[in-house]
Amino acid sequence: MSGTITSKEVHNEQVKALAGLINSAAGSCITLGFIAPAAGAFWGYFADTQFVSLKALVLGFFVWIGAAVLLHLQSRRVLKGIRTT
Repeated sequence: MSGTITSKEVHNEQVKALAGLINSAAGSCITLGFIAPAAGAFWGYFADTQFVSLKALVLGFFVWIGAAVLLHLQSRRVLKGIRTT
C-alpha cells in the first residue's frame, strides 16, 4: 500500500488547501486595510482634493483588521477537520 493514496490523505490535502485560501484572504484584508492606506498616506496620495480623514482611516483599519482576524480564525477552525485516522 505504499503507493496508494487514501481518501484520508486526499481529504486532508483539500482541508489544507481551503485553510490556505481562507488565510490568504486574511492577508489580503491586512493589505487593503493597513498597508495600502499607510503607503498612500506616506507617498502623499491623500493630499489631493480626495482627502481621507484620519477618522475614516482608523475606522477602515479596524474593520479590515477585524475581517482579517475572523478569516484567520476560520482557517484555523477548518484545519481542525484534518483526519488522523
